[in-house]
Amino acid sequence: MNKNFLFVDRVAVLATMHQKERAIAPLLETELGIKVIVPSQFDTDCFGTFTREIKRIGTQIEAARLKAQQVLELTGETIAIASEGSFHPHPAFPFISCDREIILLLDKDNDLEIIGQELSTDTNHSHTQVSTLEEALEFAEKIGFPKHGLVVMSSKNATDREEIFKGIITEKKLVKSVEKCLRKSSTGVIHLETDMRAMYNPTRMKVIEKATQNLIEKLNSFCPQCSAPGFDVVSRSPGLPCGWCSSPTSLIKVAIYQCQKCNYKQEVLFPDGLEIADPAYCQYCNP
Repeated sequence: MNKNFLFVDRVAVLATMHQKERAIAPLLETELGIKVIVPSQFDTDCFGTFTREIKRIGTQIEAARLKAQQVLELTGETIAIASEGSFHPHPAFPFISCDREIILLLDKDNDLEIIGQELSTDTNHSHTQVSTLEEALEFAEKIGFPKHGLVVMSSKNATDREEIFKGIITEKKLVKSVEKCLRKSSTGVIHLETDMRAMYNPTRMKVIEKATQNLIEKLNSFCPQCSAPGFDVVSRSPGLPCGWCSSPTSLIKVAIYQCQKCNYKQEVLFPDGLEIADPAYCQYCNP
């Protein structure tokens, strides 16, 4: 079993309405020989919106899986691709915002589900409250407008679609939306945020591209026992020895790879290329 046998000249339907094919399709078509198509009538907003008027269904991976399953039902194809983004404080640096992109490939014929991902601090994800047009224009300049789109809302928790203006990429539309919301506001304050949909956010599109590259790496990683793709790390164990005293540290010593088809496992020592840890990570040498 190899990548050519599995994917070359097969059709993969991409569950998107936000032009993610610009980042995803060229890589998959070049590296795997997959022909990527986008359905003309598939509403991904029903699985959740960044502007919160529709809550996301389940976790990030569950939402992507549901998109993939439903687009297969709609089209009758056998391979589906779906991606899902999430913006939140970085797990190691909570004062920095990060973008976690996952891209899921579902192969119905071969009973495979393989997920690529990328965690990046390269994001303009931001929001603010303004009470004047000048403050709105200032925020727009800060987030890279007009290359990056904006959303103007009557309030942060607005749910009425008539009070949410998305996809703003011209100053004329920004001025009109801000002035309209300010006139309607009972408090004199309105909410602005970056439009994080892929086609309005080139910075996010680059992170989606990196997640796609990670997916391709996993699709090209084959099980030593059954040759199925997606042979990937399922757990990591710390304990890399300190270079001074040999005591175990918090750095990774062992990675466990597992095949999702035959469940074969393989232990890999020193997966990060380090056999000893810097004493700075040792609780004894550097308490």
